[in-house]
Amino acid sequence: MKSNKNYKILAVLLPMQWAFYQIIAQFPNFIENYYSNGLYPVISSIFHFTLGWIPFSIGDVIYTILVLYIIRNIYQLIKVRKFNIKKTLIKTLAFISVIYFIFSFGWGLNYHRLPITERLNFSEDRYTETELIDFTKTLIQKLNTVHSEITLNDSLVPNNLLTKKEMHRVAFNAYDELELKMPVFSIQQKSVKKSLFSLPLTYMGFAGYLNPFTNEAQVNYLIPKNNYPATTCHEIAHQLGIASENEANFVGFLASINSKDKFLNYSGYLMALRYCLFDIYTMDEELFNEIKDELNVGILKDMQESQDFWTSYQNKSEKYFKIFYDSYLKANNQIDGIRSYSKMVILLVNYDKKHPFE
Repeated sequence: MKSNKNYKILAVLLPMQWAFYQIIAQFPNFIENYYSNGLYPVISSIFHFTLGWIPFSIGDVIYTILVLYIIRNIYQLIKVRKFNIKKTLIKTLAFISVIYFIFSFGWGLNYHRLPITERLNFSEDRYTETELIDFTKTLIQKLNTVHSEITLNDSLVPNNLLTKKEMHRVAFNAYDELELKMPVFSIQQKSVKKSLFSLPLTYMGFAGYLNPFTNEAQVNYLIPKNNYPATTCHEIAHQLGIASENEANFVGFLASINSKDKFLNYSGYLMALRYCLFDIYTMDEELFNEIKDELNVGILKDMQESQDFWTSYQNKSEKYFKIFYDSYLKANNQIDGIRSYSKMVILLVNYDKKHPFE
């Protein structure tokens, strides 16, 4: 009887939690000062102290156990053919209530913090076509330069000899370098893991994710090696409490280009250029082809290899996972959903106008 009462209490708390978070979301300054820069770093430190030293993803293990538990319960309901709708609904709502609390309290409130434009004091104006083209050409120049320094031959694809673990260390060093210029991006807990779900993630079309329940930054170890360093920086940005995808892309880019490692520079510039070229392609396909031809041949080969990789894993289920993730992002204050990734271009162009990238 007592357990049933507890389930009811938890179920009732669900709409109360939702209402509370809707109210507190209207006060981003409060969230920024007291959660993102107050409580969240403490929560993050606790997670990293308890889980960071473990070489594999505890979050992925928990997800596996959870899925098996749900399947088992469904099977038992079917087997005994007894289904109390009221009791099952209360238990389900109680379960969701607990999950919702852990998610929001442990990480999710970061979705409602101050925009990065306010924290770094630059605008978020929509760029003109000329500004986009000029910035893209600047990126191409920088990427061509780094590529030539690595390969000494503009027709070769860069061959990063570092292991995934070594690339994790290089990414953390990059954030140490970024912190010297921007103390707001200080990171104390240094732990990135290869996802145990890398193969399913690849079929779903994802390069990595942050587990909001364990604060583990996880990277899909199957993705092309030259994309891996920038993706790692993106996931570390999430660990810092940068929730929105466009901001995580932007901060990951800043870390990448501030690194002393040429391969990380290359990976960061390559990631940013893809988004810029996509925006140009949507405006003018002929101009896109013209600008793309300014890239070194080796870079074009690298981009094609990456595209071929993702194409080889495309399947019908991918679009449904993307629809689910799009809905998740929209429910968490990212109105552009999955398209928010590409919104980093707005941040890049506007930041460069005030603080030109060196």
